[in-house]
Amino acid sequence: MQSWDLKALDLKPRLPEILSSSDSARAILLDLAADEQLSDHEVHERAWLLVIDGQVEVDAAAGESITGGPGLLVEFAPRERHEIRASAASRVLLLLTPWPGHEHPGGMTLREKLYARRRAAKQRQYSQSGTSEP
Repeated sequence: MQSWDLKALDLKPRLPEILSSSDSARAILLDLAADEQLSDHEVHERAWLLVIDGQVEVDAAAGESITGGPGLLVEFAPRERHEIRASAASRVLLLLTPWPGHEHPGGMTLREKLYARRRAAKQRQYSQSGTSEP
């Protein structure tokens, strides 16, 4: 058994702390300064965000938005785009499962990583040119 006092851990600014990582899940604790944000992003895994302290605003790409403090739990589907902003200095716990998720670079072979990079480069090229993919 392992345990953590999530409010008492001494975190370094802008440096997430991986509390636990296994084939089934990863737990990450991070502090966000007031007005700091995790800009529009997605993760490969199903993700749960738990507010430990402070106040955050969470926006999903689908237009949904929620604000909450300690005790707020938000679930994201794999690859669901979202943005997190701290309204006040905040501490949040992020749970990712399974770890690593499908097509996560950490779980790919070197060949799969190469193909994923090529696909991403092509997608960027098409999105920058304003044309649709072939």
